[in-house]
Parts: sequence; structure tokens; C-alpha cells
Amino acid sequence: MRGIYERSEGLKWQIQLGNSRYSPLEEERLVRTFLSQKPAGLIVSGLDQSETTAALLTAADCRIVQIMECGPSPYDLMIGFFPFRRFRGGHTPPAGSRLSQAGLYRRPARPAQPAPPAGLSRRRPAGRRSRSRPHRHHPRPSTVTLGCELLADLLSRAPDTDSILCNNDDLALGAMFECRRRGLNIPQDIGICGFNDLEMMAAASPSITSVRTYRLEMGRQSMQMMLDALAGSEPDRPVIDLGFEVIARESTRRSVG
Repeated sequence: MRGIYERSEGLKWQIQLGNSRYSPLEEERLVRTFLSQKPAGLIVSGLDQSETTAALLTAADCRIVQIMECGPSPYDLMIGFFPFRRFRGGHTPPAGSRLSQAGLYRRPARPAQPAPPAGLSRRRPAGRRSRSRPHRHHPRPSTVTLGCELLADLLSRAPDTDSILCNNDDLALGAMFECRRRGLNIPQDIGICGFNDLEMMAAASPSITSVRTYRLEMGRQSMQMMLDALAGSEPDRPVIDLGFEVIARESTRRSVG
């Protein structure tokens, strides 16, 4: 949102915000409301809209930019990243490669993940499914407290787990706290990797490995794509992949021997 506001500052366009809170019905309601106001354009997060919302966006008489994850069939324009496309046909994500490189971690697992209908959160574990233990979805939203509880549940079911991949950084932080309570050494006893690379990942002790996505730049460029489209300038590429980066930190620096 900050990136969107940066690009629109001082211009004639007014921005309205809608938060679906990962509810498909609320997203549909918001899209209907905004479309009834005849907007110049919509910026929509994620790919997995309901059939009804997808039909509304397909028929919308305005420009649309989708942000966060990228896919093969944008409604109009799209900017974000392909989470697993470049990693062995979609089967080994960067975080999984980081945890398993050089054979340092052999028993990776995932705590049960929050299961919002938004595409990005649902798709993150998919690339890991073939190479690590099955995960379960949890109905509660992602929090640090939930990260503690999920790791405790995971270790009760799979006590030999030596590394975990978390859907969000707050879960990873909670997992670290639970490891501390149990006297587990990070990264020797268990490695931890989060997703989003929020500020707290670098500030934690030990610092936590995470997958960095360029969300501020997504906001800036999505707004610029919209402004260009409204000015009649079509982009050379309707889909822009900004990529991502694994930021390796102490939580996965396991020593050999």
C-alpha cells in the first residue's frame, strides 16, 4: 500500500482500500461495490478468486492489475513473482533447497499452515509437498502464538524433525520461541525458515532465514502499470516477475560433525 500511495501522490486519482480478510465472500462483495462505482482501475491481490469474483473481474469495464503471485492467465496486467517455477519443475522451492543443501537437514517438515483462500498462502507449500512431510491446514490466522502451538503439535507427531519451513515469518518466530522452551538448539537440533523476510527475522536471536519478496516494489510498479494503462500506454510485458531471494541467516547455518 505504501508503494501504491508513493506512486499516486500528487495525482488526480483517489485510492480506496478494501480488505477481504481472506474471505471469498467479502472479496466478492468488495469487488461488486467497487465496480458499481465505475472505477478507472482495480489492483487485486492474489490469483485464487472465487468463480463469481473471477467472472466479475473478467467482465469489468476497467483496467486491472493483479499483485503478489504471478500466474499464466491474468485478467489484464500482473506483477509479483512465480514462487516455484524455476526450481526443478516446481517441486523444490528455494527454502527447501536451503534447508537440504549439502545434506545438512534430512527430515524437513512443515507445521500445519493457516489456510486462507488467498492464492499465495495456499500455493507456498505446494512446491514442497513432494520432498517433505505432509502438512495440514489450520483454521486460525497466522500469529506468533500459533507458531508456538503448531511446532509443539508437529514435534509430538514427528519428534525426529530436524528442519521446518513456515508459511509466514510470524509462525517461524513462534517456532523459534517453542524451540527455546524445549531446550532445542537452533540450527543444530532444528533449522527454521520463514517467508516474507519481515524486519523481525534479522532482529531475532538467532536470526532467522526467510524468503524475501519485493512487496514495496510490487506496490510501486503496480500503480505505475495502472497509470500507464490509463494514459493509453500498454506495457511491453503484461506479466512482470520481480522474483524473490532466500536470505540465509543463523537459523539454518548447521555445522557438520
